[in-house]
Amino acid sequence: MRVGAVFPQTEIGADPAAVKDYAQAVEGLGLDHILTFDHVLGGNAATHDLKGPYKHTDMFHELFVLYGFLAAVTEKIELTSGIIILPQRQTALVAKQAAAIDILSRGRLRLGIGIGWNDVEYEALGMNFADRGKRSEEQVEVMRALWCNELITYEGEWHKITDAGLNPLPPQRPIPIWFGGHADAVMRRVARIGDGWFPIFAMDDKGKAELDKLHRYIEEAGRNPADIGIESFVNAADKSEDQLAREIAAWKQNGASHISLNTMGAGFTSLQEHIDAVGRFRGIASDV
Repeated sequence: MRVGAVFPQTEIGADPAAVKDYAQAVEGLGLDHILTFDHVLGGNAATHDLKGPYKHTDMFHELFVLYGFLAAVTEKIELTSGIIILPQRQTALVAKQAAAIDILSRGRLRLGIGIGWNDVEYEALGMNFADRGKRSEEQVEVMRALWCNELITYEGEWHKITDAGLNPLPPQRPIPIWFGGHADAVMRRVARIGDGWFPIFAMDDKGKAELDKLHRYIEEAGRNPADIGIESFVNAADKSEDQLAREIAAWKQNGASHISLNTMGAGFTSLQEHIDAVGRFRGIASDV
């Protein structure tokens, strides 16, 4: 099982040196990947009925720009979006940005995508919130075609490309696409067209039932569940090392291919505390 760290988006601050130091420290500790959350805009909770946990006071570095920077200051750690909100963005531009990160990192991008919950962002970016789920499927098809071909001609419900292509193409053809989200429609997308899934739930009896359901959907789609990656994260907040070990073991025993530690919300007041927690997590995971 590959072990990663959730980039502490909302707590790391805006100092580029801290961003660099964190990434290099995590890579030096032997972590396999850095996973980063995504938001473009945060709504004001005083004037919006926000359906999710983040608002305008929560800091988010722009994910593709961040990974362009991290590609230059790291050497081998995988860069994972977990997840980028795909349908609020132009598809060809995302394909171009992802290809650029893959090139600059020498094939180290894993692109996690999701449809998001924040209608405030969709409004600001001029995208339709209502059709975002189904539209994301066509987006995946278009991006994979662009990554794997010099030129494409494509006409779908939402996209039209006439004899055009990306240059340069990414090293990974195609770049792996993982899905976030827990709705039944998302799980069926994972089963049909995904390379992996980011479930966020406790690995208890209910969680096992969700994984069993995903496996059924994968088999119904004519694919092998062993070919679909599974990654969740565990929270450092209020957890003893024994608790973390039990959570890691539960995911490993149920077939997870990746696991990460989220250090946000744990009360850490310095960058070094985040890094130290990741180091302890790496040691615990190695012993599981």
